[in-house]
Amino acid sequence: QVQLVESGGGSVQAGGSLRLSCTASGSNFRTVVMGWYRQAPGKVRELVADMRSSGNTNYADSVKGRFTISRDNAKNTLDLQMNDLRPEDTAVYYCYANVLLSTFRNYWGEGTQVTVSS
Repeated sequence: QVQLVESGGGSVQAGGSLRLSCTASGSNFRTVVMGWYRQAPGKVRELVADMRSSGNTNYADSVKGRFTISRDNAKNTLDLQMNDLRPEDTAVYYCYANVLLSTFRNYWGEGTQVTVSS
């Protein structure tokens, strides 16, 4: 019932920047938390950053100072500004939302590829 659509992925050289966007669509729901996860080949999925509806944020240590998460609660949109990208940031990035509908449920986007070349 809730759909997450990501955009903004691509290829960039080390030191470059990308901005990812996610839009949650549906009706009569509230996103408790929205965030970004990533999974690189051969590695487990990991949290990149998330933001509560209150505005509280959480970042992985590896991206602190380089990435900035933002959201518009009214529009149910989520952005991730990624600066000073490094090859180790290469991964599929997934938008995530914990949604209050009739109950709490987790939703995931299909993912967008980010490739950082050295």
